[in-house]
Amino acid sequence: MLALAEQEAPGAYAIRPLTPLSETSLLTNSPEDLSLGSELRAELATADRIDLLCAFVKWYGIRVLEDSLRAAKERGVPIRVITTTYMGATDRRALDRLVRDFGATVKVNYEIRSTRLHAKAWLFRRKTGFDTAYVGSSNLSRAALLDGLEWNVRLSSVATPAVLDKFEATFDAYWNDTAFETYDPDLHGERLDGALAQASGSPSTTDLKISLSGLEVRPFPHQRDMLERLSVEREIRGRHRNLLVAATGTGKTVMAALDYRNICRTGTGGRPRLLFVAHRKEILKQSLRTYREVLDDASFGELLHGGADPRDWDHVFASVRSLDVRRLEQLAPDHFDVIVIDEFHHATAPTYRRIIEHFTPRELLGLTATPERMDGLNVQDEFFEGRIAAEMRLWEALENDLLCPFHYFGIPDGTDLTNLSWQKGAYSDQELGNLFTGNEARARIVVKQIRDKVPDPGAMRALGFCVTKAHAHFMAEFFRRADFQAVALDSDSPADVRSQALSDLRDGKLQVIFSVDLFNEGLDIPDVDTLLLLRPTNSATVFLQQLGRGLRRTETKPVLTVLDFIGQHRAEFRFEQQFRALTNLSRNRLVEHIERDFPQLPSGCQIILEGKSKDLVLGNIRTQLGATVRTLVKEVREYRTPRLVDYLRESRREIKELYKGSNSWTTVLRRAGLLDEAGPAGEDALLKRVHAFLHVDDPERAQAYLRLLEDDAPPYEALDPSSQAYARMLFFNLWDDAGGFTSFTEGLASLRPQQALRDELRQVISYVVQEADHFPISLSGSLSQVPLKVHSAYNRSEILAALGVARFGGQMPRTFAQGVQWADELQTDAFLITLEKNEKDFSPTVRYKDYALNSSLFHWESQNSIAADSPTGLRYRQHAQRGSHVLLFMRRYKNTDIGKSQPWMLLGPATYERHTGSKPMAVTWRLHHDLPADVWTYSAAVAAS
Repeated sequence: MLALAEQEAPGAYAIRPLTPLSETSLLTNSPEDLSLGSELRAELATADRIDLLCAFVKWYGIRVLEDSLRAAKERGVPIRVITTTYMGATDRRALDRLVRDFGATVKVNYEIRSTRLHAKAWLFRRKTGFDTAYVGSSNLSRAALLDGLEWNVRLSSVATPAVLDKFEATFDAYWNDTAFETYDPDLHGERLDGALAQASGSPSTTDLKISLSGLEVRPFPHQRDMLERLSVEREIRGRHRNLLVAATGTGKTVMAALDYRNICRTGTGGRPRLLFVAHRKEILKQSLRTYREVLDDASFGELLHGGADPRDWDHVFASVRSLDVRRLEQLAPDHFDVIVIDEFHHATAPTYRRIIEHFTPRELLGLTATPERMDGLNVQDEFFEGRIAAEMRLWEALENDLLCPFHYFGIPDGTDLTNLSWQKGAYSDQELGNLFTGNEARARIVVKQIRDKVPDPGAMRALGFCVTKAHAHFMAEFFRRADFQAVALDSDSPADVRSQALSDLRDGKLQVIFSVDLFNEGLDIPDVDTLLLLRPTNSATVFLQQLGRGLRRTETKPVLTVLDFIGQHRAEFRFEQQFRALTNLSRNRLVEHIERDFPQLPSGCQIILEGKSKDLVLGNIRTQLGATVRTLVKEVREYRTPRLVDYLRESRREIKELYKGSNSWTTVLRRAGLLDEAGPAGEDALLKRVHAFLHVDDPERAQAYLRLLEDDAPPYEALDPSSQAYARMLFFNLWDDAGGFTSFTEGLASLRPQQALRDELRQVISYVVQEADHFPISLSGSLSQVPLKVHSAYNRSEILAALGVARFGGQMPRTFAQGVQWADELQTDAFLITLEKNEKDFSPTVRYKDYALNSSLFHWESQNSIAADSPTGLRYRQHAQRGSHVLLFMRRYKNTDIGKSQPWMLLGPATYERHTGSKPMAVTWRLHHDLPADVWTYSAAVAAS
């Protein structure tokens, strides 16, 4: 066979890897072992595509492989290299040579705040299908390739196909990530030199002056997520006073600047007048610099602080003190169009309140990490009608390496809380305080756990969160007796005492501050490395704010240690709130992850439930999951409220909990005695379909459905075409087999006697549409009349009805089971994608069929029967030329927490980009609209960076 191959391609097989292409092996560079360098040279000789991922590239590493790399270039083999500026170890000359001499495309991650890329790996793809890869410890350096004590595993598509699939998917995700930037020696050489010098610790020649590069400042995924939710509040709900809450260090000011840039782009008549308010000169200067970078305008803005007076008064960065009564009297209330107030938790102070009450801007934006204050006043309740427009999702910031990783320990403390009072979703603080204050057995457990979990208790900087002032002072006294330097602070503590305690904690003179409500203001101590959670909280918001006090990154803090002391709780207490906030898991999947000790967490993080605490948490969550209709009836009877929104607010339950099994709000009300009359014929079957409306998240669809459910709703034939389209969606959502009706008019008319059903549906739709946090985008062009919105959610019935597929005498939604639908009238292919095919499977092989490559590219795999040159395959590839369309719909899981089919989000129209393979085809689609940031986070093959 080799002789025949040599005749076909003389010289091509002169060099072959000594390890057979179908086998795996371990290379250690030992004297009796094959050297990695020699094997790589042989692999390069027969590869048709080459990918390299390594933290750094050295000149002498290139020398080891230069002949093979040059030969690959001469054969036209594409070479892709991803590397970093890690520790300044990369040689610029090596990258220059890869690009210039060997035709490689190189991408560099310039991030020096933290280095996430430590992988070292090669992938060799071959048209024959005999692909190979090397994964191990070797960067592209001489020592790594020849004589260093390096370990590398050689993999193959024959022996380990799933691993190579994951390799390619992950590499492509990095390659398409904006964090990795294409390197051109002529354009980017100086930038690379500067980044390498800075990463190696060389003195930096840069200062805080702005350097306009012409490159647009782009938000991180977590920032895009928050900005989108802010847009929803303004443009969908008409709210123009908004609060943005995000942990310190996650770029609140950048978000405010990006938000202002968006306002500039969507408005007319130049840049709106801006007032940015902060309390310190340093913050004002840094904020001004941030706005200038985002707007790419070095002359933007003027300072108003300490004698500096603006000349134009168009874009002012002012300190609170500078905006005194005299100054405010000189400015008209509507002088500024946009006002941004940093550290908005100070807003209840007279100096801040004076500013807020004087001005009437078009847009008011408050920024804070901690909306609750130590004086008990809550800024979102006082200034924003109880709303937080956008709050940072913790897991996004952790995945993006913006916060310090945490080690959370759930520790049983033996306390019994089951006999305490429970009112309005919480324990009585006074009863909790009485239980914990003076409880020396529990306090001894806290001290013991610190000595067990904290590497150096004498050097720790800890915050302890207590229930009452008495509890805080008891804990401080107990710790002092245990030879810790500890104090208690509360709202009665004088300002100078609080300031000195914070200073002492920073300086290491104190090991722990115990507080009640004080953590929410002024406690910005980045070096805090230990949190003691000494009070239970049923609020995910408060839990995250407590956690946020320790999540600031510093060079000296490798991890935040969180000790949470867990007792025996009442059934109403909900552990799921805080664990879902930590993990971004749904309720059912949270149970699975707890059982498996949290196998999938952001890098560097861990959650450990010790001893009995695991059983306590699991039992509590299972109780909540298993809430029966009897439990719901009991609660509704106690609350005595017939309105769904009031019950949900009082009980703190999620709306979907009401719709598990065959439950409905109407059924619960009747059993609770709050709804007397019996239902008409057919009501029971219809009530079982109310759950199919829990995902309605765009206002236009919601309003159309609500109008069709009114007492005086017009008949189908009297509706305009758009309303008729929504009516068809509503009809098939209620009757996915057409319900025995012969027309839409007949079906919708049958709803008139169903008073309780229509009332329940109106309540459900009105509630869920207010919970939506994605901005709906209308389809355009020849699809503009289709009643679907990009980034809104739809179930099978709605999709098929909207596309004109579901119809009387034709396709019924109930019988639809495939993942692809061709809508002939619209000349549109609809792909219904489920990301995680087996929701109980933690196997790494299930995620590498359908996934996002970046926010605008999506990798999709066809059915096994579709060949690239078949009529269907050609339709996919040539749809743009043929004038047909592709719509991608995606859902994360097949089922929801309540066992119902999960709806799909419309990712929108997409255009064919490229494909590989046949039967199945692996197609890359380019989305016309970027994925929402939170969707990108969970749909990516690897975590977004």
